[in-house]
Amino acid sequence: MSERPMLAPARPAAPRLLQSAGFRFALLFVAIFSVAAAFLVAVLWWATAGALDRQTIAAIRTDATSLVERYREQSLPGLIEAIEERLAVDAQNETIYLLIDADGRRLAGNLRDWPTAIGEDGAWFRTRIQHDGGVAEARVNRRDLPGLRLLVGRDESERVQLRLLLTEGVAWSLGAVLIFAGIGAALIRRALQARMRPAVTTALGIAAGDLSHRVPLSGQGDEFDRLGATMNAMLDRIGNLMTGMRGVSDAIAHDLRTPIARARAKLEESLVTAAGEAGLRAAVEEGIADLDNITRVFQALLRIAEAEAGARRAAFAPLNLPEVLGDAAEIYEVMAEAREQRLETDLPEKLSMVGDRDLLLQAVANLLDNAIKFTPPGGLVRLTARQTEAGIEIAVSDSGPGLSPEDRAQAPDRFFRADASRALPGSGLGLALVRAVAQLHAGEVVLEDAMSGASPPGLRVVLRLPNP
Repeated sequence: MSERPMLAPARPAAPRLLQSAGFRFALLFVAIFSVAAAFLVAVLWWATAGALDRQTIAAIRTDATSLVERYREQSLPGLIEAIEERLAVDAQNETIYLLIDADGRRLAGNLRDWPTAIGEDGAWFRTRIQHDGGVAEARVNRRDLPGLRLLVGRDESERVQLRLLLTEGVAWSLGAVLIFAGIGAALIRRALQARMRPAVTTALGIAAGDLSHRVPLSGQGDEFDRLGATMNAMLDRIGNLMTGMRGVSDAIAHDLRTPIARARAKLEESLVTAAGEAGLRAAVEEGIADLDNITRVFQALLRIAEAEAGARRAAFAPLNLPEVLGDAAEIYEVMAEAREQRLETDLPEKLSMVGDRDLLLQAVANLLDNAIKFTPPGGLVRLTARQTEAGIEIAVSDSGPGLSPEDRAQAPDRFFRADASRALPGSGLGLALVRAVAQLHAGEVVLEDAMSGASPPGLRVVLRLPNP
């Protein structure tokens, strides 16, 4: 009989309070506040109790040094006289003196016996002594003289009481600090939760499938507003991409179904009506050409999708834009001459930028192809580029029929074709790719009349790219 494997015990879930970022921020606030309070208390202690200790030590050291000098100048009688003078003027009875000889006999001072805890010469001690009819806390300093031992100190009973009161006050203050820190931490946690709640609510709505949610902004312009604005821009971008995907799906369903059906019909017809091998071969070649056109449409859609998704951003590199534009102009100059048109260029020698060279070349090629396609024989096509304060401006203008304001607004959409151009070859993806390339480079595409007031007005397409 096989034994069942023992399962490891499940880890207990962390309390929700510890999972809260607001609670962790609150703990950080408490820690910082407590460290600041501890530093303040340390400074206060150093400035009060510490100052009293330093003052006492300085007074004892000065007194002991003075007595040693008196002994050197006036020998033992002068030292005894100095001690008695100091005791006589000590109204508060705080000074402590004891002078004994080598045999331990008391020669001067207000202590009866030498304290047992006092060590070697020059040492500082805190000890309990019999002083002024009771037990007192004292700080003393020992000085050894030839055949003599001198003890100089101060009664610290009052200072000890003051230190105890100060310690009690510090303890109560720290307690109050911790209480206020806890209250402040709770308020910070609630404030953070309140400021984050709109973003969380919006995210939950988006996760539920409703892309219409947006993060409401408070108008304060703080970090949370900037986060909300960034989220809203991201959601707008996602919404535009979703709309574009639906548009692509609809366009593929409507615009590509016709050429596919037409290619299929031609091939079926050729099977029935083709006169011999030559006719069948011609029908197959025509069908292959139709399928190649459909393939080019899908490739254009793929390039547009890559540009809109930013997948080509890794190909960005420094380039000299006039060289790219010159290559495009050289390719299409032959086509313009074949249609009895003139292709003029006005390009600077150097115009540096960072971008995707292949996509920029494809975008300009699409603009030149459209301009040549719609310009009548004898017309003019111009390609220009210049540096402006806002960035780089590339423009392609023609002397064709132009577009109405309504058509100009829809021209960059996928598969859009104006009524006047439906008889011409094309898929309606040229300007859509140009717009996608512009957006990939953080730019925009503007369509306007090439010659205002003229008839026909022509079309001028401007590709505006920001400075790097």
